[in-house]
Amino acid sequence: MNAGEREAGWLSASWRRRRRRRAYEVLERDSAKDRFAERVNLGLIALILLNVLSAVLETERSLMLRDAVLLRAFELFSLAVFAIEYVMRVWVAPENPRYRGLSDRQARLVYIRTPAAIIDLIAWLPFVLTMFFGINLRTLAILRLLRFVKLARYSPGMQSLFEVLHSERQSLTACFWLLAASVLISASAMYVAEGAVQPDRLGSIPAAMWWAMATVTTVGYGDVYPVTIPGRIVAAFTMVTGIIMIALPVGIIATAFVDVIKRRDFVVTWGMVARVPLFADLDAKGIGEIHKVLSAHTAKPGELIVRRGDDATSMYFIASGEVALELATETVVLSDGQFFGEMALLQHAKRAATARARTRTMLLMLASRDLEDVISRHPEIGERIQAMIAAEEGPRAVRRKSDIAVHELETKDAADE
Repeated sequence: MNAGEREAGWLSASWRRRRRRRAYEVLERDSAKDRFAERVNLGLIALILLNVLSAVLETERSLMLRDAVLLRAFELFSLAVFAIEYVMRVWVAPENPRYRGLSDRQARLVYIRTPAAIIDLIAWLPFVLTMFFGINLRTLAILRLLRFVKLARYSPGMQSLFEVLHSERQSLTACFWLLAASVLISASAMYVAEGAVQPDRLGSIPAAMWWAMATVTTVGYGDVYPVTIPGRIVAAFTMVTGIIMIALPVGIIATAFVDVIKRRDFVVTWGMVARVPLFADLDAKGIGEIHKVLSAHTAKPGELIVRRGDDATSMYFIASGEVALELATETVVLSDGQFFGEMALLQHAKRAATARARTRTMLLMLASRDLEDVISRHPEIGERIQAMIAAEEGPRAVRRKSDIAVHELETKDAADE
C-alpha cells in the first residue's frame, strides 16, 4: 500500500469516526443546544407514544383497528425505525465515555447487555420474527407496551429513579424479605387461629397467605376476614406490621432519590464554577467553598436581571435557560453553563450591559461580599485568585471600568462557530 492509499484510508476512517461521533451526539443529545438532535429525540418520543396508544386501542373490539391497513403500515414503519435506532445505538456505543479504554467490539458487547439495549431489542425483534416465520404471537402483543419503557431514556427523572433502585437494591431486597416473612408469619398465625373455623378460606397456610398479602400491603379486599377474637388479634398485628412494611421501602427510595437529585445538581454547579477562568486555578476545596455560598434565583421570560450603569456587586451562572446581554453596540445571548459579571467580584465597577432573561432561567448568584467572606476564612483561596488575576492582566483582559470580561464573549463566539 503506497502513501496515497494509506492517507486515503486514514481520511476515510477519520470521516467514519466523525460521522459516528455525530450520530452519538444526536441519539444521546450530547449537546443541549443541538436543534437537530432535539427534533430527532422528540420524533422518537412521539413515535413511542403513538405505538403505545395504538396497542391499547387495538384491544377495543368496537373500534375494529386490529386489521386496519393504515395501522399495519404504521406498525411496519415503527418496526423499521426502532430497528434502525437499535443498530445505530450499537454502532455508536464506542463513543460513550463509559466505555473508554475498550475496543469498539468490546464496547458494543457491553452495551447490548445493558437493560436499555435489551428493551430496545424487545421493542421490535419479536414482531419481525412473526413476519418472517409466520408464528402467531398475538399473545405477545403486550410486548409492544414495553416500548413505553423506552421513554425512560429521555427522562432525567426516570433515570434518577433507576439509579436509586440500583444503588439501594440491597436495602430494598432486605425490605422484600421482611415483607415475605411478615406474610408467612401472619398466614401461619391466621391458619392456627381460624383454620378450623373457615376451612374453605383459611384451611391451609397457602390459602391464608392470600389474606395475609392483601392485609400486609394494606389493600384489604374484604373477601376473607377473621370472625373470631384470636383471628382479629392476629389481623390487628398484621395491619400494623403492614403499615411499617410499606413505609420502610418508600422512605428508603424517597431519601435516596433526594440525595441523587442533590448530587446531580451539585455536579452540574461544580462544573460551572470550575469553568470560570477566575476560579480555574482553585483546588477542589476552594471550589467547594464557593459552591456553598451560591444562591439561586429563577428569572421569568423578559425579566430584567441587571441594568447597565448600575453598581456591579455579583456574578451569575446560568443553570438553565437563556440570558441576553444588551451591550452598547451588540446583544450577546448566553445559555446553559455560561456566566456573566465575573469582574464584579474583583473591582467596584458599573454594569457594562443590561442582562435580560429570554426564557425561564435558573440562575446561581455569587455576591462579592460572600466571596470576601470565603477569602477571609480561607486566605489561600484569595491568594490563588490574585495569582490568577496577575496572570491574566493585559490590554484585553477586561473591558475597562466594566464587569464583563472579554473572554466571556469570546467563549460564546467560539461555541457558536
